[in-house]
Amino acid sequence: QVQLVASGGGLVETGGSLRLSCAGSGLAFSTYKMGWFRQAPGKEREFVGAISWSASSQYYADSVKGRFTIARDNAKNTVYLQMNSLKPEDTAVYYCAAGSGATPNLTGYRYWGQGTQVTVSS
Repeated sequence: QVQLVASGGGLVETGGSLRLSCAGSGLAFSTYKMGWFRQAPGKEREFVGAISWSASSQYYADSVKGRFTIARDNAKNTVYLQMNSLKPEDTAVYYCAAGSGATPNLTGYRYWGQGTQVTVSS
């Protein structure tokens, strides 16, 4: 059974930082591209960033570029999302996902985690 368990969310003030983690099990983690998505209340789920299976490439949405960094540790089956300079508009439930399809598309990911809430206060 594949599981992706996201953690690290919480409440932070504007300008603060958080690091999300996503631990995978039941899948060949090191062979999958890993992505982060987020969904704010009343909005569609949107792409945040992704990292290739080897960590040689990272991709980011324009809205987070320069503030967020994705990394992975295949030995620990874990992917990270370091979020700096957080803004109120970053408030959302953040999801990790594993896949091999098109990077920014939800359909490019086969497995999804349960999400972790990030709230940025103004």
